[in-house]
Amino acid sequence: MKETGIVTDSHSSIGQEKAEELGIMVLPMPFYIGEECFYEGVTLSREKFFQKLDSGVEITTSQPSPTEVMKLWDRALEEYRTILYLPISSGLSGSCETAEILAREESYEGRVFVVDNGRVSTPLHRSVLDALELVDEGYSAAEIKEILEKSKMDMVIYIGVQTLEHLKRGGRITPAAAALGSVLNVKPVLKLDVGNLDVFKKCRGFAKAKKTMLEAIRYDMETKFAEALSRGEITMMAASSASEEETKAWVKEIEEAFPGMPVLSDYLSMGVSCHIGYGGLGIGCACRPKRTGRK
Repeated sequence: MKETGIVTDSHSSIGQEKAEELGIMVLPMPFYIGEECFYEGVTLSREKFFQKLDSGVEITTSQPSPTEVMKLWDRALEEYRTILYLPISSGLSGSCETAEILAREESYEGRVFVVDNGRVSTPLHRSVLDALELVDEGYSAAEIKEILEKSKMDMVIYIGVQTLEHLKRGGRITPAAAALGSVLNVKPVLKLDVGNLDVFKKCRGFAKAKKTMLEAIRYDMETKFAEALSRGEITMMAASSASEEETKAWVKEIEEAFPGMPVLSDYLSMGVSCHIGYGGLGIGCACRPKRTGRK
């Protein structure tokens, strides 16, 4: 039996095929389209998701049932002595808190370690890769949980939004603000850090939104993350709910703005895309977690 396995959910932007390649397990998150339940990347494709979202049909996200979570944990524990579970940030969903309660049950206590480090989508993907590196370095599940949670502040991502409609539906802006913003061609830039997704700046036009994001991430790297930047311990991140062509062009723009830096690129998870709609683009950075926690 191997020592430590990694389990996450599909809010990490990691699909089932990629999970198999990485040697991890991914819990597909449930969605309701009308009254019908679908599972991200399993019974609901990205294309169908956006078709339904743009048609105006009500799409709501949902927590996985405790039974679904425990079933996947049980599968993982057949192969590993301990597992790390990296779900969507507790600041964005109650599923993390549910997992923490489940992990305290007798059959999981000391064997399942739930990591809450404020991540979703590409930043959560990056945390999964960090966890895999730490496993290879010989850290225990408890030590890795401590390291990842201590590094929760060492990440930021900005997301430019093409439409205000979904922010209005989610209650992040008022209907009046959405109507006025559409008339004025306002494209909000959202900011995710420490688990919360909030409006960072309102821009006139999407070209201005992209420029704003590039400037914001450069400022963060040269100030808040300067030490990690000097050590070459920053990963650039690109995220998208846009077309493949637009996504590739955005990644190229990031690579040109930050030459020589690796870029981890993902499509945004459906849970995030529900709130921003089609055509969103994001940029972020994450620092290599500091190796602490050795007893």
